[in-house]
Amino acid sequence: MTPETILYISIAALVSLGLAVFMYGYKPKYKGKFKWLFGILRFLTFFFILLLIVNPKMTVDSYLKVKPKLPVLIDNSLSINELGKSDEVNLLLDKIKEDKDLQEAFDVSLFKFSDQITSLDSLTFTDKNTNISKSLIDVNDLFLEEIAPTIIITDGNQTVGQDYQFLNNTLKNTVFPIAVGDSTKYTDLRIAQLNTNKYAFLKNKFPVEVILSYTGKETVTSKFVVSKGGNTVFSKNVTFSTTNTSQTLSFTLPATTVGFQKYTAQIIPLAEEKNKSNNAKYFAVEVIDQSTNVLVVSNIMHPDLGALKKAITSNEQRKFQFKKPSEAISLLNDSQLVILYQPDRTFAGVYAELNKLNKNTFTITGLETDWDFLNTTQAIFDKNASTQSEEVTGELNLNYGTFAIKDIGFSKMPPMRTLFGELEVLVPHEVILEQQVDGFNSETPMLVTTELNGKRDAIWDGENIWRWRAESYVRNNSFEAFDNFIGRIVQYLASNKRRSRLEVSNESFYYNNDAIKISAQYFDKNFVFDPRVSLNITIVDAETQSKNVFPMLLRNNFFEVDLSSLTAGNYKYTVSAQDQSVARSGSFSIIGYDAEKQFNSANVTKLKALASNSEGRLFTSATYNLLSETLINDTRFTTIQKKEQKIVPLIDWKYLLGLIALTLALEWFIRKYNGLI
Repeated sequence: MTPETILYISIAALVSLGLAVFMYGYKPKYKGKFKWLFGILRFLTFFFILLLIVNPKMTVDSYLKVKPKLPVLIDNSLSINELGKSDEVNLLLDKIKEDKDLQEAFDVSLFKFSDQITSLDSLTFTDKNTNISKSLIDVNDLFLEEIAPTIIITDGNQTVGQDYQFLNNTLKNTVFPIAVGDSTKYTDLRIAQLNTNKYAFLKNKFPVEVILSYTGKETVTSKFVVSKGGNTVFSKNVTFSTTNTSQTLSFTLPATTVGFQKYTAQIIPLAEEKNKSNNAKYFAVEVIDQSTNVLVVSNIMHPDLGALKKAITSNEQRKFQFKKPSEAISLLNDSQLVILYQPDRTFAGVYAELNKLNKNTFTITGLETDWDFLNTTQAIFDKNASTQSEEVTGELNLNYGTFAIKDIGFSKMPPMRTLFGELEVLVPHEVILEQQVDGFNSETPMLVTTELNGKRDAIWDGENIWRWRAESYVRNNSFEAFDNFIGRIVQYLASNKRRSRLEVSNESFYYNNDAIKISAQYFDKNFVFDPRVSLNITIVDAETQSKNVFPMLLRNNFFEVDLSSLTAGNYKYTVSAQDQSVARSGSFSIIGYDAEKQFNSANVTKLKALASNSEGRLFTSATYNLLSETLINDTRFTTIQKKEQKIVPLIDWKYLLGLIALTLALEWFIRKYNGLI
């Protein structure tokens, strides 16, 4: 309490005392005990009221005990069931729930994980992928500011994600793995990994890379075979030993037929192998008879060009060429899309030829753009640009309906650079990204698509696109989200196909351990995206002819359905709009691959390394009691007593109002009782 407040309280006390003395001490109506009693009550009433006006602030101290957190991660993947350890895991879970000493010492949180982490409701052991590293990182981020040793119950077998045994620089908290599953190493041959392109071009050859792995104590010989429709297209004898436990085979296969081509890769199993499901793997390639040629024209070198090349060529259907304006003119007619990066007056010949050919363009502008030239050489957009630059960010227009776009966190991306001025689009257009400056909408577009007389164009007003691709990787450990965004723009601009009121997007084939998603967009008669419609997709199994109908869910500016519950096979689909005579049909295939069935033992070696690197310790289900004792007795994980200090204004203390009411009521009652009023 400050000296100033104490002074005000003292004045309040003196004023209250003076008023009480004046009322009951100066020519008093009452004598004896009533004079003193009424004087004291009136003094208290005045003092409490003046105290509320002064409103002093009081410091209140409270103490609370904060237990360390104990997140428990439980592997819910299919491999636990395949190893026959589902009952063991459930028993461990019951022990943790019933461990009163552990519950008293820690704030226990239960999670299950496979390729992502969720709160524990029930365990099914049916998930198709395991990402131990992502689950540990997510929990570490969740309890980043707290003491939170982590228990992870798993067989240690991971099918996707970075190697978790080297996460010691990423994880702040100590990890205590509980290994479930047989640690015995059985004789086993398996296909550890198979890499190939998703697309190939007709009459070309596409590369295949296979990594074969062996576990055993003797020298063995087997045969690796790739077959298609019962015919062998590649084979090779392979030999393994205790010193040669893996081999990498690289070869090419011919693309002779257009369409979906399915292959089977197999390493012939040994007679004594226990797990033979990991000896074979299916893969597929879509053979196409043409590719999309994208020509990028620029007179400067910039990191954006490298980012664009990586994003565009992430899809094997696209070819990328970079040329200077003087070199590009002769190549324009062979390109489905021309990207014009920061045009200046050296582009005059390019624009003249583009106007003759009526080619689709994607213009990207920045600090090196010559807007005086650009404004006069084309009639799609105009910008009264100054020589000053500014930093801008983008905000996704959720009403954009030309094609489906997912929000990859545009508003949180690093700022781009552009010349100050308002961009005006002169033809019918749709805005993908609205420009923002310092978090405020500048009422000018940043990324726009246009379509007029069958010609499609786009403009992106901002340089340093490479920063967005890098930021996308930092957030997702993958460039996929950003590359798909660029891919959607390129796909739209590289085609002059007439738009339909119902557009459906799907892959020709999926692997069943990946997400199987189909998206669609529905437009009204004016080709404006209509989010009010109800879309359903009917799936027909090509073999059994069984039908399933799924609703498609609205995701901003498109509809989407997740069909990951479907089993491997060939399917036909029909997307239809309820109460509308609009429908689109197609087909896709799901390639079977059970990644979780590839293991025949627990990976104790990696779990032990994970524990050691995080200053933890490896346990088994049989040594759970020792784990509990270790955690409880570890001085790193003790309950902390925290002092919480709150500054509370007196006006928030409701009891003071009660005291004022009490003193007034008491004075009235005494007067009334004694017949003084």
